[in-house]
This record gives sequence, structure tokens and C-alpha cells, in this order.
Amino acid sequence: MAKIKVLIVDDSAIVRNVLSEKLAESPDIEVVGVASDPFIARNKIIDLKPDVITLDIEMPRMDGLTFLTKLMSYYPMPVIIVSSVTTHDSTAAIKALEVGAFDVVNKPGSSISVKDVIDEIIYKIKMAYSVKDTYLTRREIIQKGLLSGVIKKQSTDKVTLGGFVTTDKIVAIGSSTGGTIALEYILQNLPANLPPILIVQHMPPGFTSQFAGRLCELSQLRVKESEDGEIVTNGTVYIAKGGFHMVTERRGNNLFIRHASTERVHLQKPAVDELFNSLVKTVGQNALAILLTGMGRDGAEGLLNLKRAGSHTIAQDESSSIVWGMPKAAIDLGAAVEICGLKGIPERIITLAKVGL
Repeated sequence: MAKIKVLIVDDSAIVRNVLSEKLAESPDIEVVGVASDPFIARNKIIDLKPDVITLDIEMPRMDGLTFLTKLMSYYPMPVIIVSSVTTHDSTAAIKALEVGAFDVVNKPGSSISVKDVIDEIIYKIKMAYSVKDTYLTRREIIQKGLLSGVIKKQSTDKVTLGGFVTTDKIVAIGSSTGGTIALEYILQNLPANLPPILIVQHMPPGFTSQFAGRLCELSQLRVKESEDGEIVTNGTVYIAKGGFHMVTERRGNNLFIRHASTERVHLQKPAVDELFNSLVKTVGQNALAILLTGMGRDGAEGLLNLKRAGSHTIAQDESSSIVWGMPKAAIDLGAAVEICGLKGIPERIITLAKVGL
């Protein structure tokens, strides 16, 4: 089997050397070249034709986000962002996902410690390569389709669902690859006064707070990164904090968020299954659970458990999923009460909130 050809683009010589050495230890990967800036990278892409690129954000002569935008326009290919959360533009990595990056990895503070996240980088390189023939095509088609739809614009007048003030109902959403686009679309099209929405998006530590801030700008709902021990309230969206599993805890009539530092589940922390399974115990039939686009199987078993508990469960359909992995796994298990396209999900959330879950 041919090896995955990887080009490393980073201005740090130490990072380039460490990544080259560690990636070369994987029998499935061949580092075909390195580049210290986007201009060198451009020429090496043409000459070496890599399958996957690892890309830093902050670099000389041209920043990584600008380079990525140009790359996706003229020579699209899978790109893994390997960057620190302390970049000059704090939302650059989130913008990179919107532009077309496959995934992000948080580069540790010191250059030499990048080896601490090498397993995550290798995993994401392999995942990107496994869907490289369909990922970019499907992403472009789906994103254009969403832009052609009617998206409610942000308004200073909050749209509300009159009288819906109970915290007995919970909306829970799980997503991974392609999820940033899907979640932006969903939250742009929801009114302000809804049951609490708990979201697990596979994302490394540091980036989830940036993602929550980005979503808050787009949505009429309040969107924030989850905090350990906080009470769950209506009209608020909670994005699971990277590096922790977000689970729920019931105390009387109130629901609280807890952060668990247990082992990764399906190689993920936060994991969708951890949230869904906690809701089986704390909410039971009063949940609306939705599993969106993403690689792997995370969330499928949890969705099935919620369905068995009497919750309404939805899996995103294949035609609107950038990567139809997680939803397909759930559908194969019989975990979905219904299968729904991305454009229909906001309406289903609103309808079910009005009539009760």
C-alpha cells in the first residue's frame, strides 16, 4: 500500500525537525518535504504533490490562513492545522476550519513539545487521507447549498417561543469533521428562547472557547464554553470544553454540567457518547439528541441508549453530511428515530420545542 505523502509547513525549524522525525516513524506516512513559509510550500506542493499538509498559522511573508484560503481556491487538498491557541489572531484556527481545513491540533507552548501531540496529528492525517477523494468535493457542494438557502440574519429583536421556560427539556448535539459548518448553520437559524442546548464538537483544548465565541456572534442564543459545576439554563448553548468530557448531573429540579477527566472515548475528549449516556440518567425521555457529520462512531451508541430511554433522536442524512461516518454508524444501529437533512434540523428543533420532546 502506498504511503501517505505529507508536507510540513511551519516556520520553526525545531517543529519541522520533530514532526519529520516522529511522522517518519509511522509505517503509513512518508514526509515528502518541509517548508518554512507558504511561498516555499506553494512550489513544493506543485513538485511533490503531497496527499496531506500540516500547516501552522503564524508564519513569515504570508500567514497560514491567507495561504489556506488561496490553496483551497486553486489547489484544494486536506490540511491539518497544527498551531498554538496563542496566535495573534485568536480565532484564526476556527476561521481555517470555515475556509476548508480538515481539522486542528493544538501545538504545545514549546516547539520541542510538539511530540506530545504526535499521535493526534498522525491519527488526523490518516483520517484526512481516508476521505480525501470525497471530503473537499462534498464540503464545497454542501457549503454552497447552505449559502443558497434562506439563513435568518442576526436581529436585535430576539425571536422567542412564548411560554417555553422549562429546563426539563434538553437539546444535545454531537459533531466532528464538518461540524463547524453544520453548527454555524443550525445556530444561525434558531430563535433565542429555547431549551438548553449542549454541544460536543470534537476540538482540542483552547479552540472550543474560540469556537463558542464565533457561534455567539452568529446566533440569537447565548453561546459559551462549558464550565464545570455550572447550572444549565434556557436560551443558552454550551460547547463542551476541549480536553474534558462534558456530562450532566441532576440535583433536584436543576441540571448541572460536570467536566470529567477520564480517558478518551473513541480517541476523543470531549466525546459525544459521554454526554449522551449521561443524559440517559439525568433527562431520559426529555432529550432531543442529534448526531451530525463526523468521522468514526462516537455518539452512535449513546444515541441508541437515548432512543431506548424514550428520547427523540435524529441523525443527519448522507447528502448533507460532509463526512457521513458518525450519523451512518447511528443509523446502522437503529439509533435514529428520524433521519434529517441539515437544512431541516433547525425547524425540527423549533417544532419539537414547541410541542414538547
